[in-house]
Amino acid sequence: MNTKVATRTRRFDASEYLDNAETVREYLAAALEDGDPRDIQLVLRDIAKAQGMSALATKSGLNRESLYKSLSAEGNPSFATILRVMEALGLKLTLAPEAR
Repeated sequence: MNTKVATRTRRFDASEYLDNAETVREYLAAALEDGDPRDIQLVLRDIAKAQGMSALATKSGLNRESLYKSLSAEGNPSFATILRVMEALGLKLTLAPEAR
C-alpha cells in the first residue's frame, strides 16, 4: 500500500517565541555578540513584531510605515533609528570589554 501523506510546513517566525523580557534580551544579546548589523536589524524587527509595531511606532515617535521599512531585510536604518527603537522596547546598549 502506497499512501502519501502531505506534509505542511510554515515559515519560522521568531516573534512567536519572544513572549518574555528574558527571551528578548537573550535573543538580542546573541545577535549583538555575533556582530552582523543585518542580523541585529532583523532581530529588532522580530522583537518589534512580537511587541506590536503600532505600539512601538507610537513609543519611538517613528511612523509605522517607516518602522516597517527600516527594520525590513532591505531597510537601512540609521543608528539613531536603532537607538530609538531599542529605547522604545525598553532596551539599551551597554559596553563591556571583549573577552579574550
